Amino acid sequence: MDNRFATAFVIACVLSLISTIYMAASIGTDFWYEYRSPVLENSSDLNKSLWSDFASDEADEKTYSDALFRYNGTMGLWRRCISIPQNVYWNNQERTESFDVVTRCMSLTLTEQFMAKYVDPGNHNSGIDLLRTYLWRCQFLLPFVSLGLMCFGALIGLCACICRSLYPAIATGILHLLAGLCTLGSVSCYVAGIELLHQKLKLPENVSGEFGWSFCLACVSAPLQFMASALFIWAAHTNQKEYTLMKAYRVA
Repeated sequence: MDNRFATAFVIACVLSLISTIYMAASIGTDFWYEYRSPVLENSSDLNKSLWSDFASDEADEKTYSDALFRYNGTMGLWRRCISIPQNVYWNNQERTESFDVVTRCMSLTLTEQFMAKYVDPGNHNSGIDLLRTYLWRCQFLLPFVSLGLMCFGALIGLCACICRSLYPAIATGILHLLAGLCTLGSVSCYVAGIELLHQKLKLPENVSGEFGWSFCLACVSAPLQFMASALFIWAAHTNQKEYTLMKAYRVA
């Protein structure tokens, strides 16, 4: 194996490893989107009701969105979190006089992930919004597909190292290309889903939202996957081409 191709293969492996770590961290953290709002330090009955509804298994999209808007909420692919004053009742805990802010998170079940989105969030009689429904499903399915493709590609790359051949690296490159497309699709679906949600549920006054660092990790992971794919395919294809030319020259 030529040193140029070996170097390209090693660089591609490093890029693949970094993108895998970024993608795994992105999937496992809760900062895809963050809301910024003034901290409410009172524990009125209305606020208690809102917090209780947020923690309920029957909370609909409008209910938990309102809580996220008002209480510095963050969203991941599998969890949503809010920051609440510590002096409120939560799961029948004793009340304290401290106004320290604590973070409470609720995990999304598979049923909630596949739950239909409605044209008017919270109104089940308004009809199903198919676009938002499928965008939501794709945004959490595609990252897992991407991660799976990279892991499968890593196994093929390991076989290439054991065999001391770059030919299997073509398959690894193709899998990384597909993984990059899945990651890019997931990011696009998430952005579109957030924008459509905010068109239907306007942010309250003094509340702002921005994409978080978990989302940024996914965005960075996609180009790393594409670069790794290009290096794998280039190294394997060029090495095979030169080997064929050298073999033809020897025959001649």
